[in-house]
Amino acid sequence: MSLVHANTKARIRKIVVYAVYIILLSSLQVSFPDKLGFAGQTADLMFVFVILSGYFNGFWDGAVVGFVAGLVRDVFSPPAIVGLDGEVRVTAFIGALSLFAAGIAGSAFFTKRMHRNVPFSIVAVLFVTTCYKVLGFLLILGWSSLTDAKGGLYSPLTALIYSLLPQLLLNAIAAIPLILLLRFLGPVSFRGGSHRDEIVEKQGEGSWLEI
Repeated sequence: MSLVHANTKARIRKIVVYAVYIILLSSLQVSFPDKLGFAGQTADLMFVFVILSGYFNGFWDGAVVGFVAGLVRDVFSPPAIVGLDGEVRVTAFIGALSLFAAGIAGSAFFTKRMHRNVPFSIVAVLFVTTCYKVLGFLLILGWSSLTDAKGGLYSPLTALIYSLLPQLLLNAIAAIPLILLLRFLGPVSFRGGSHRDEIVEKQGEGSWLEI
């Protein structure tokens, strides 16, 4: 008789594997931004990882992993904005909220209709990346109008060519090895030819958080 229930082992595995990937990917992204960049943009490994975690492993994985990864991002590289008084201030919880939303979006992007199809997961990455960049541009545009700091703001066409398109390319490329890691060395083991797993089917209930 096993002293540790099979589901408990699976939950422990998920926590450990996610923790390792979050630490490794965040360290890699912060340590080698130039190696992961193109046209002034950098492949957002953590962002892509969170989307794929939600897409393949469900709502709770995307939400929890996204929030934790976002907190790590806020510690390593919190964004700075110009306040209403003209002073530059470091923000808090922007990364946590952004990656939390990305994880949820990934978990809801046609996952049931497409049966968590591997090629379609790249489409999910492209879609959520586009939403993130467009929403970010609109927020910056609105905030700049409040602070009268429009001097360094890109035009929509410039943002499309030099920000959105390179980011889509880099994130799509980054998604390929991350998909392989999640499918073959990920927190959930897919057994047999059908790639079905009892733990995956319980994701929506968030049972792995009950450890």
